[in-house]
Amino acid sequence: MASTPVINLRKGHAVRHNNEVCLVIDHELKTPPRMASYVQMSIRSVATKKVSNLRLTSNDSMESVVLEKNPHEYSYKDSEGYHFLEPNTFEDAVIYEELIADVKDYLIEGQLYNLLIADGVVVAIELPKSMTMTVAESSEGVKGDSANNVYKPAVMETGLTVQVPLFISTGEKINVNTEDGSYLGRA
Repeated sequence: MASTPVINLRKGHAVRHNNEVCLVIDHELKTPPRMASYVQMSIRSVATKKVSNLRLTSNDSMESVVLEKNPHEYSYKDSEGYHFLEPNTFEDAVIYEELIADVKDYLIEGQLYNLLIADGVVVAIELPKSMTMTVAESSEGVKGDSANNVYKPAVMETGLTVQVPLFISTGEKINVNTEDGSYLGRA
């Protein structure tokens, strides 16, 4: 594969480190005064889930791994894991709990998600920037509590808790930012 300068890598890119496929989970270019710039990055091994912190000069390179993005429809969860269906061939892809832990609150049955595949193995799930979700549980807002922008917790259909304005009630559809889990507006 091609060698990529570490200065060009970003969060979500796949690289090969110590003969293992790894995902970049954090990347920061630092340029201290009167010193050479360097890249501080964290990578997670796909096979072992081990996180490594690397400090490399900005001139270093790493072997990049090609990531394929394949759309799959989330079907259901059982004891084997989370099942995703490829819409054209109807092949079932099973993803384990450890790989999906940080995105499981955004999984809605029937929704399409991009599975990131490196060397024939699913390494991550790519979420859209925002998703429309239904409020499953929300307390009533108190009428006198509106001096400032006041928020209350609301539980979505997937179990995700989002801080929403007082006027949002149970059963409404809202847009949720998938990067930080914040309320974006009504759908």
